[in-house]
Amino acid sequence: MSSRISSPSSDTADPPPIPLDLERVGRRHSGGLIPSGRTIVLVGLMGAGKTTIGRRLAVRLGLPFVDADVEIERAAGCSIADVFRLYGEPAFRDGERRVIRRLLEGPPMVLATGGGAFMDASTRALVRERAISIWLRCPLPVLLRRVQGRSHRPLLNEASPRDVLARLMTIRHPFYAEADIVVDCGEHNVDYSTTRVIEALALSRRPVQLPIALSNARYDVVIGTGLISRAGALLAPLLPQKNVVIITDENVAARHLPKLHDSLSETNITFRTLVVKPGEHSKSFATYERLVNDILESGVERKTTIIAFGGGVVGDLAGFIAASTLRGLPFVQIPTTLLSQVDSSVGGKTGINTRWGKNLVGAFHQPLCVLADTAALATLPRRELVAGYAEIVKSGLIGDPALFEWCEKNGAAVLDGDPEAQIEAVRQACAFKAGVVAADEREQQSSNGRALLNLGHTFGHALEAELGYDGRLLHGEGVAIGLNLAFALSVRLGLCPQTDLDRVTAHLTRLKMPTHIRDLAYTFSAKGLMAHMQRDKKMQDGKLSFVLAHGIGQAFTTRDVPPEAVQDVLLADGCQP
Repeated sequence: MSSRISSPSSDTADPPPIPLDLERVGRRHSGGLIPSGRTIVLVGLMGAGKTTIGRRLAVRLGLPFVDADVEIERAAGCSIADVFRLYGEPAFRDGERRVIRRLLEGPPMVLATGGGAFMDASTRALVRERAISIWLRCPLPVLLRRVQGRSHRPLLNEASPRDVLARLMTIRHPFYAEADIVVDCGEHNVDYSTTRVIEALALSRRPVQLPIALSNARYDVVIGTGLISRAGALLAPLLPQKNVVIITDENVAARHLPKLHDSLSETNITFRTLVVKPGEHSKSFATYERLVNDILESGVERKTTIIAFGGGVVGDLAGFIAASTLRGLPFVQIPTTLLSQVDSSVGGKTGINTRWGKNLVGAFHQPLCVLADTAALATLPRRELVAGYAEIVKSGLIGDPALFEWCEKNGAAVLDGDPEAQIEAVRQACAFKAGVVAADEREQQSSNGRALLNLGHTFGHALEAELGYDGRLLHGEGVAIGLNLAFALSVRLGLCPQTDLDRVTAHLTRLKMPTHIRDLAYTFSAKGLMAHMQRDKKMQDGKLSFVLAHGIGQAFTTRDVPPEAVQDVLLADGCQP
């Protein structure tokens, strides 16, 4: 069966494609091995060294080298200059796309592409899916010197080479910046540049992608290191319009905002940044109103994306702004705390606080993408890591005993900043939460379902409310104590074995996490905490919903909890009457 393609199945008025004989496109056997098993695609302007570096790179990696332009000429039966002359550039780009697709369907290789190949959105998508792309970035004087006398390049015949290359840099560099790896190749010789490419390959690690599939939305949680510096490249293919509004807080702005700005600029994404005070008090009607007015005054459009850049407070606030402004704007989460990476950034819950309690005004609004850069965790104090880690433990206690066992073995490494342990912890916690959310996205099941994610929260929220959400007790610290209290209540009611409570308590204590109310430097009354619980949004028909457990990994929801038992547990844990 011939693979010669004569016309695409399209209703557009595009010119007829070049008649390509794709059987002539090389399908070489690959004897080399690279860790990813993927083709390496070199992109960049003419003169960047894609062919010379590509040949040397292929030899050193033990892979075949393929020049896409040569394969196009072989398939077309004429030179690229003749293709341009006979068919025009649009037809050439169509043929180029089909040849590259054909090549990427074969075994791994080093593939040098033409300067315009990566400009095609479908080619970029295909390369992202099947290959590792490397942009060989060169300054204009180097490129100009290397292309002198290249009259066979049709684009160089349109004007002076300097003007052509300067124009192409302006147009193409934002798209080249979407490559997986960027290597600067200037005046260096071929061997040095090739070594730089190999070093970049060795140091690079493709981020973990966790797909979230809901009834009306699909997106990825992307987990890895250095994602803030690559945000522009990762987001450019997803944004409906290259225009965003960043919402962040003062602390994150000081530590990470320049990296995000540089990354977005590199891919020609325009942005405005709005900064709020750190802390729960920014999740207020006053802050919400100020930001929405600012966004509307700037002339926001429906395809403008809101980027939440910070912890859970920023994520909830920015998400609610995105959900409600113009009846819904696209939304991206870039969480910078462990707590927000494993909890609030996944699942689509957004909201602000009122004087009656936390998150009582909000909406469900799913993001386009979540970028969880674990490198950002290095700037956090241990207390913040502990607060986030409590949510990871919670996931295991709800319904994944293997995750809790993993925590018992690796929890110390997570809190000590081990990058691999942190990436795996975020992956496992997000995967668990994604499964729960997919089954009950809007928490509508009468029992269990998404409500299980509130394990420890009824107690934790009451502790936070008693302190006025003023930061003396972090949300995750309250959850940690709440987890222990939920298991203690389950044991008191005869639902859970004492040994499981002992495991939970021992794990939290070993990692020096808040475990009991008596661990805190504040005095709480059981009566006051009970009053906060009765104002919880999970109240129904005057009965408070609790998440309890039959054991580790066996959580369930119930409204059949005697208030006296709750009070007894609070008193035993260190509360005053």
